[in-house]
Amino acid sequence: MTQEELDALMTTDSDMENLDKSLASDVANSAKSEENFQINPGVNWPPPPPNKEHKVVHQLDDVTRDSEEKATEMMDKLEIMNNYFGTSEALSREFERIVDRNIDIFSKLSERFPEVQTFKEALGNNSEAKTKLNEMQNNLQNGQDTIMMAMDAMQYQDIHRQKIERVINVMRALSRYMSSLFEGKIDDKNRVSSAVHIEGDSTTEVVSNDDIEALIASLGKK
Repeated sequence: MTQEELDALMTTDSDMENLDKSLASDVANSAKSEENFQINPGVNWPPPPPNKEHKVVHQLDDVTRDSEEKATEMMDKLEIMNNYFGTSEALSREFERIVDRNIDIFSKLSERFPEVQTFKEALGNNSEAKTKLNEMQNNLQNGQDTIMMAMDAMQYQDIHRQKIERVINVMRALSRYMSSLFEGKIDDKNRVSSAVHIEGDSTTEVVSNDDIEALIASLGKK
């Protein structure tokens, strides 16, 4: 394009108006893009502060401790219940022997004195009692079997606790590795005399951690 053509273009009102509209559109699109910009869509930013509520290892330690305590408490209660069932079954066996003895006696009496209805009624009652005793013993045995299955299931709880502890150990090892990786020859307390401000800085005030967190928070809201 020659200088004459450029001058003619610059002096055309319609072309200048179109150019202004194009520039305004570009500026608007740029501002909109900055407004919609996110560091990681769907991820909260900034990350939570490293206080007690957000320290991951602290929370995992609490989980494993509480899990172990509750699992031990539950196992103790299951064992107590199993002992109750075992004692009840043993008592039922003693009653069963008494009932068997009664059945034998009233059977002989009924045969010897068939006209006496009391002997027949006693024989029938004891026979019915033995049937119920057998049913009770089966229920007690089923209860003991169920308790044993519950104890086996509780073993998985202990396995999960051990897995969490393994994760904690890995995280602590990584933490120690990162600390060692970024470790310097000079202690932080001895860095007071090192460069904090550079010539030309507009302020000599040291930025605090609260200021840094506030700055990160403000960036996350944009």
